[in-house]
Amino acid sequence: MNMYRLTGGGLLAFVVVLSVNVACAQAQAQKGASKMTVSEGKLVSLEYTLRLDDKTVVESNVGGDPLKYTQGAHELIVGLEKALEGMAVGDKKTVTVPPADGYGVVDPKAFQEVSKKLIPPDALKVGAQLQGRGPDGRVLYPRVSEVKDETVVLDFNHPLAGKTLTFDVKVLDIKDGAVPSNPKRPH
Repeated sequence: MNMYRLTGGGLLAFVVVLSVNVACAQAQAQKGASKMTVSEGKLVSLEYTLRLDDKTVVESNVGGDPLKYTQGAHELIVGLEKALEGMAVGDKKTVTVPPADGYGVVDPKAFQEVSKKLIPPDALKVGAQLQGRGPDGRVLYPRVSEVKDETVVLDFNHPLAGKTLTFDVKVLDIKDGAVPSNPKRPH
């Protein structure tokens, strides 16, 4: 092995070249390292605000606990989950979700007319939220849609059915998780 003695400016030049080479290697390594993004099976934490077309804020967790969900487990409405795909920590986005990709369109078959006698007297007003059980034992939350002389029309649609939803979202954290099996959509 040959040893070379560096003298004067030669040592300085060697140190500068070595520093530049190290910095270039570090930059290359960072370029090659991919940022974790929202994808199937990732555990995601979000900050969000949900608004309607008229700018009414329906819900927000800004300044509170983040919304945590598993991407691909269908824990969010389909339109929002699709829009979050590929985002990274710190990314912000405004997402507009049409009714078909949100809580669905208003189903005319989800309205039912019942006797006024079945409704508590203080709930005999349009917009009143009721709670009951369906034939299968599932808890239902119909709203009073119309009050007639002898009957009341109940709306069993989701309160946000037929609405275009606008979400302002920010990805706060992404972690590895398990790929969901047997996913089920929320309603």
